[in-house]
Amino acid sequence: MSPVWIYLFAALCALVLPGVYQVEGMEVLVSKEIEAVNGTEVQLKCTFKSTHPLSEDRISISWSFRPLGKATEESFFHYQVIAYPPSSGLFKGHAVWSGDVMKGDASITLQDVQFSLKGIYSCQVRNPPDIQGYAGEINLRVIQKVFFSEIGILTIAVGGSIGVIFLILLIYIIVRKCVCTNMYRIGK
Repeated sequence: MSPVWIYLFAALCALVLPGVYQVEGMEVLVSKEIEAVNGTEVQLKCTFKSTHPLSEDRISISWSFRPLGKATEESFFHYQVIAYPPSSGLFKGHAVWSGDVMKGDASITLQDVQFSLKGIYSCQVRNPPDIQGYAGEINLRVIQKVFFSEIGILTIAVGGSIGVIFLILLIYIIVRKCVCTNMYRIGK
């Protein structure tokens, strides 16, 4: 191999290797879909793993919201050393911090969930120099309060059926006793 090719190969390695070494990523884990009952609270669980040691003063967390059927996202919650909950808008009074960054937890809790809060939530975590990575996305569905659960309805149906069976059995016993008593009187 000629000396020119060796120098060219060494120069190429010197340029490429530092770029490859810098490519690292943040791993963010969330549930794909969560269901909440209207008027209750729900935790949007977001955990993360970083390739670098966690430092509370370096970690930053951003939460954003995209209503179903819309293309634009709205950033509404930020954390860096302390939580910055929303002071106005749709999420004021609804979003509170419930995570612990030193344990890899970037979760928030939505209180008094309303139908207007259904949509896609994105959790993005940065721990410089580890800032690359995908945001975790959660689809929040909000459902109407259920007054009778399926188990409650099943309990009423089974209890009612047993009650009807006992009533029929009681009527049968009474009729049988009356018939026997009348036959006994006729025989005397």
